[in-house]
Amino acid sequence: MIWDMLKGEFIDVIDWTDDTRDTMVWRFQRHGNAIKYGAKLTVREGQAAVFVHEGQLADVFRPGLYMLETNNMPVMTTLQHWDHLFNSPFKAEVYFVSTRRFQNLKWGTRNPIMLRDPEFGPVRLRSFGTYGIRVSDPGLFLREIVGTDGEVTTDEVQFQIRNVIVARFSNALASSGIPVLDLAANTDQLADYLRTRIAPEIAAFGIEMPELFVENVSLPEAVEQALDRRTAMGVVGDLTKYAQYQAAEAMRAAAENPGGGAMGAAIGAGMGVAMGSQMASGPWGQAPATPPPPPAPEVVWHIAENGQTTGPFSRADLGRMTAEGRFTRGTLVWSPGMEGWTAAGEVAALAQLFTIAPPPPPPPAPKG
Repeated sequence: MIWDMLKGEFIDVIDWTDDTRDTMVWRFQRHGNAIKYGAKLTVREGQAAVFVHEGQLADVFRPGLYMLETNNMPVMTTLQHWDHLFNSPFKAEVYFVSTRRFQNLKWGTRNPIMLRDPEFGPVRLRSFGTYGIRVSDPGLFLREIVGTDGEVTTDEVQFQIRNVIVARFSNALASSGIPVLDLAANTDQLADYLRTRIAPEIAAFGIEMPELFVENVSLPEAVEQALDRRTAMGVVGDLTKYAQYQAAEAMRAAAENPGGGAMGAAIGAGMGVAMGSQMASGPWGQAPATPPPPPAPEVVWHIAENGQTTGPFSRADLGRMTAEGRFTRGTLVWSPGMEGWTAAGEVAALAQLFTIAPPPPPPPAPKG
């Protein structure tokens, strides 16, 4: 009876109460890693307990209360070669893994992403957002990430995941073909696509990503300022009328402020003269007529005959040569832009020269 009391008094209780918000893995501290057979293991919701025996991954326990015996520790029983029940301690490392969701983790592009926009041409974009992760396979996470580390926080994991997000986001953005001005309407689709692309890569670490958000995609400051000016011009509309309106407002302000002095009066008079000359042709003035475009350059032609070339000739020159019989459909011609020498009858610009029939001969003179 006394032995049973002492034995019950020394039964181990193994648990972990997490008072942080960023600890992903914590190793249970036990001198010599000695755990009594029959110890009580408490695994709370959002946790998993992983036993490691002499460097080998053993049993994984999900939330619940366990008595550490051979019937619920099959891997450890095999590693320890337990053939029957006994009460001696065994050695094992116990790692508690937090399986809850770690959210509001930050990601962002360290360097701008270069891409070709259909409207603005080559542009540089930056982006940032948030994401959440959760340990989906405690044993795999322990093997791939933790190793022998006694405590792992999100800071040690998110750097690697952030690099994966940025790399996949850069590729997705450059290949999407979405115009810059339409990116704000497609951030949800980009985020869903990213999560799908990233899922297999982080699953190899025993991690899943339940959420990912693209919060902002921005242009360089100078480009944004130019875009603002372009938007302002679109709001103003007709710049001539806007300038006239501004001049009229300046004149009205000068008239309401007679203390402006001679300088204000001179400026107002100058504006008045300009306004008068503009308004003389209509209620709001007329914009100066657009000059006609310059005439197109005349096409010239070269002729190849008997192994020699002559020219250049204008189309009028060729017309006269046609009338004289010195230029026929079979004459080889060439003009800048043509691939090679071509018979004149096959060139559309010259074919008309051979379709104009000569006028009828004059009537014979009357005999006297």
